[in-house]
Amino acid sequence: MDLYLPTSRETGRPRGFAFIAYAEQAQAADAIRRFDQLELRGRKLNVRQAEDRPQRSPSGPPRTPSRSPFDANPFGGDRRGVPGRRFKTKGSRRGLRGRKRSL
Repeated sequence: MDLYLPTSRETGRPRGFAFIAYAEQAQAADAIRRFDQLELRGRKLNVRQAEDRPQRSPSGPPRTPSRSPFDANPFGGDRRGVPGRRFKTKGSRRGLRGRKRSL
């Protein structure tokens, strides 16, 4: 039996799901039957067989730039006139000083 517990890249904490590989199909079916909808520490477990992901192209999926609420400028245009540049309008004094120094 092999266990893989994915973690978040940003925090390093578990993402809330896991993959378990069993040597035999009968063992996997028994685990699904026994543990699906089992309550553990006040939360119900969802246990099911993993589905294969669709094959990706070598270059990966098309990427679109993500938009953030900090990108919007109520007066039109991008912040500071630089397209795609993101920064918070409010923040710590340390962040503001650092931004001033980088100009």
